[in-house]
Amino acid sequence: MLNKIHTELGIPISYSEDCGIPTYTEPFELVSIGLDIFGRPQKLTREAAEKWSSMQLAAGENDVSLYVVSAFRSVDYQTTLIKKKLQKGQSIEEILRTNAAPGHSEHHSGRALDLTTLNCKPLSEEFEDTDAFHWLSENANKYNFYMSFPIQNEWSIDYEPWHWCYSRT
Repeated sequence: MLNKIHTELGIPISYSEDCGIPTYTEPFELVSIGLDIFGRPQKLTREAAEKWSSMQLAAGENDVSLYVVSAFRSVDYQTTLIKKKLQKGQSIEEILRTNAAPGHSEHHSGRALDLTTLNCKPLSEEFEDTDAFHWLSENANKYNFYMSFPIQNEWSIDYEPWHWCYSRT
């Protein structure tokens, strides 16, 4: 199925091998974590949701606001997202620097979050200059969250200081 979607989007057949980003399966069970900044309902796996709730609460106790921009995304949603960018004239190479191909997005796992804070444009590098980013950099690991795409990451995805993922380890 993924090969068919990738072919339809113009994603090279060698994408999986070339980028090294794992394939993620969608979880069977997701739980609500409330609404994102756009008023859309968001979900994570139960374990990630519990850790997210604890981390967000702890940040708040330190006068740091953390807000969800995006959490779980299905393969279908990721496909639609990429199609919209293609329709706007972006090349698939350009898109794949900021969005993993369907099947390869951490958002499919139900463990990834795109975050923002007050007075910060969502999904922008300016997030790295916020108290929220500095708090996450110092404390997210206590809740088993890590920044997935630091500068010059191994997958050649553009730097995303707003993208954090929960890990069981």
